Amino acid sequence: MRIFYLTQATPNEGDLPASRLWHANLYLPLVDLGHELTTFSDPWLSRAYFIDFRNPEHCKETREERPRFSEKLINEVKTEHQRKPIDLFFSYFSSAHVEPDAIRQIGQMGIVTVNWYCNASYQFHNVAEIAPAYHYCLVPEKFRLEDYRRVGANPIYCQEAANPNVYRPYDLPAEYDVTFVGQKYGNRPRYIRHLIDAGIGARVWGPGWTPASGLVSGCKRTARRAKDFLLNNQNGRAPELPAKCCGAPLTDGELIRMYSRSKISLGFTSVAEIPTDGSAAIKQVRLRDFEATMSGAFYVVEFVEELIEFFEPDREIVFFHDEAELVDKARYYLAHADERDRIRLAGLQRARSEHTWHKRFQTVFQKIGLS
Repeated sequence: MRIFYLTQATPNEGDLPASRLWHANLYLPLVDLGHELTTFSDPWLSRAYFIDFRNPEHCKETREERPRFSEKLINEVKTEHQRKPIDLFFSYFSSAHVEPDAIRQIGQMGIVTVNWYCNASYQFHNVAEIAPAYHYCLVPEKFRLEDYRRVGANPIYCQEAANPNVYRPYDLPAEYDVTFVGQKYGNRPRYIRHLIDAGIGARVWGPGWTPASGLVSGCKRTARRAKDFLLNNQNGRAPELPAKCCGAPLTDGELIRMYSRSKISLGFTSVAEIPTDGSAAIKQVRLRDFEATMSGAFYVVEFVEELIEFFEPDREIVFFHDEAELVDKARYYLAHADERDRIRLAGLQRARSEHTWHKRFQTVFQKIGLS
């Protein structure tokens, strides 16, 4: 199958410019499956990823850039389609990227159009306009499927996964007790602080944890996301952590190896934005849930019910519901290495047998008649 493929190399370009997260998890599995991929580059492909339609300045930038990008995209697809027929147009687009009519024109060329988007848990407003223009939308947030249908889109539930050719265990000593690698926001500092206060050796790496890493490194984060980071980490919401427990962002390879260097690897399911109206935090299954398990981590993650469909609690992963439970479980499993090893190996086996991007894509292509 010939695929016109358009996604960012990483969703973390502002903080991790060398990251190739989507390349590893989306592009390479499609190539492994024998598909021919073609693409083109444009600065708007990455810049539009950080647009939030609640910000008037972002909307102004979109009005200026979207028509230019849309025209370029149509011309590129048309040229490639004439040179050699394209079967599938696959993108990671929000409504900021391209005008809906451009996607419809691509579909009218006889090309099946599919969009992958994984921020709709709390940013559905950023994809609502463009979603109905596609033949199909791949949606990893089960609770958002009806929202897609409500705006006239055709969603397919497709959970995240990982690439087993990239994510794997390493033969390294487990030198850290409890680790987390990721951005500083939301409830994450509070959980880490509770572990440290309980005398448990917890370490973190990533954007925002150290002064050098900053909240908005490289000036590539949008003003809206920077504001969210500040709101979620000030006024006593984010307790200070000892400097010795905090590190700068890791590379993609260092992150994967850290799973093998850690006795317990943490995951958080709450999204960045903390509700101010007293409502419950939005939670979602994350890419990390599959990357960590596929890398052989003993994975302890904040509870979200949807994840039970993919891993069996206390047999393949371990859940925590609050700070006290996290402390209790960390203490228990640090003292029971055999149980840790049994659970992490079961999680690894489940991830590699069922939760690869290769299997996800094969299932989707069967559903849309492109297998």
